[in-house]
Amino acid sequence: MIDPAAAPSAEMMATPLVWSGADGRILGANPAFCRWLGVSVRRLLGQPLVSLETQGDMLAGRLAQQTMVDTVRLPRLALALPGDAPRFADGWLSTFNGDGWLLEAHPVDEFQTADPAQVLPGAFSAALKGLAHELRNPLAGLKGAAQLLARRAAGRDASEIELIELIGSEIERLNTLLEQLLSPAPPRPHAPLNIHAALERVLRLVENEAGWSVRLLRDYDPSIPEFPGDTDRLTQALLNLVRNAIQAGATSITLRTRVEHGLRIAEQPHPLALRLEVADDGRGVPEELAEHLFLPLVSGRAEGTGLGLALAQQVAREHRGTLSYRSRPGHTVFTVLLPLPLVEDTPEVSDA
Repeated sequence: MIDPAAAPSAEMMATPLVWSGADGRILGANPAFCRWLGVSVRRLLGQPLVSLETQGDMLAGRLAQQTMVDTVRLPRLALALPGDAPRFADGWLSTFNGDGWLLEAHPVDEFQTADPAQVLPGAFSAALKGLAHELRNPLAGLKGAAQLLARRAAGRDASEIELIELIGSEIERLNTLLEQLLSPAPPRPHAPLNIHAALERVLRLVENEAGWSVRLLRDYDPSIPEFPGDTDRLTQALLNLVRNAIQAGATSITLRTRVEHGLRIAEQPHPLALRLEVADDGRGVPEELAEHLFLPLVSGRAEGTGLGLALAQQVAREHRGTLSYRSRPGHTVFTVLLPLPLVEDTPEVSDA
């Protein structure tokens, strides 16, 4: 719990925080909360805390009780300013010994207890396995053609060789995905990965699809350490997010990485975390899909499968993280939060 006197330290926290006096009127909010709602702190000051809840009365009910001794969770709050589209979140409401209130906002994870793969109907799952089986032969042909090209390109331009190697590695990754569909196996052990190497691979894969009409921008924090993970799975998840942005009509896509301190991910506190954002200026998420966006088979495009975001969310969970988003026309941000190991937690490599 944060004491009102410690409000300046709240300014540095990555968790969205807003606090009020005993009368329930907002006294302040940290930059993370203002970014989350897309407003300035000046617009929030003096507003009733309950006015942020646009659907339901959970928050108002808790404030009216005035009897809490520590912290209470408020699931599925819809927080927004009047007239704005609601943003669903989990809330943690704390008292300041009768002197005020503190509200933490955390993006809702649509499937906190269920595996999205379990939501797929049995018939559709069987169809996917059939498709996977049929794809093995053409992939084998592509692999042979790539190997032949690699032999012919020996000694040629380095950029050509790099592209041929990229084709070969993507064929191998597709083969691995197909094998997992046909013969499910336990997840592979995580190995040290470089998140920026994965992002660069994603950018190289979408360059042709993006064309000249889409700017692909990098905003990396070079201090982010390697952390345990599955490079192929994370690459696929991030590829889905970037392709969604392209298909939403974006003309600018930014991949941003930051280190966050003292962040709560899926209700667990972590001293160090990675915040990875895919931001675009496309059409945004249709309002009618907002609450069901991470469900399999939910898509805003007639030709879409609705599996990309469900997979991306599952991959985030496999890495003990979360995937959330905020969106309005012209500004959509998908955020992946992943815990990072502390320096002292990283095993030393022996010189022997």
